[in-house]
Amino acid sequence: MAFGRSSRSRRPVEPVTLKILVAGGFGVGKTTLVGAVSEIRPLRTEERLSEAGRPVDDTAGVESKTTTTVAMDFGRITLREDLVLYLFGTPGQDRFWFLWDELAQGALGAVVLADTRRLEDCFAAVDYFEQRAIPFTVAVNCFEGADRFPTETVQAALDLDPEVPVLVCDARDRSSVRDVLVAVVEHALARADRFREPATT
Repeated sequence: MAFGRSSRSRRPVEPVTLKILVAGGFGVGKTTLVGAVSEIRPLRTEERLSEAGRPVDDTAGVESKTTTTVAMDFGRITLREDLVLYLFGTPGQDRFWFLWDELAQGALGAVVLADTRRLEDCFAAVDYFEQRAIPFTVAVNCFEGADRFPTETVQAALDLDPEVPVLVCDARDRSSVRDVLVAVVEHALARADRFREPATT
């Protein structure tokens, strides 16, 4: 008599773990994005904005913001049984950019979070990932009261390569953020496959 393999005998799946960065300007929603999707309690390194930092902390457009990330945000999401993403939110202010090189090591790709009211604030993140050939996706965070633009318009304004995905998202919404993360992984893997393709003669 033949027996089917018992579900007890199935070996547990060893998930692949991938590192994704979440970058963008000050107050664009990076901490919110990581917190919305993380299945563990997110690690946050936020400190209150101080009078001493006022000359270097540009709060134009985000006047109600009272805290800032001084090192990183960290969260985790399981996309599939065999795929886990570790999310590292980068600090958005210029004075903490020395941390980016450490955080970027070993990253599969990145999300550049953008706010159409202050689109220029994400130029530095776009430049950083382009110069280091780290695949990234731009996610336009939909703030209340902000003008909505077609993704093609945002892509042109940021002077992005046509292959760079641009999505609209709500950093507070888990399913919306999950779609962005899936797009990052798919874009990074597709790009890696292109680099692996043998050259035709």
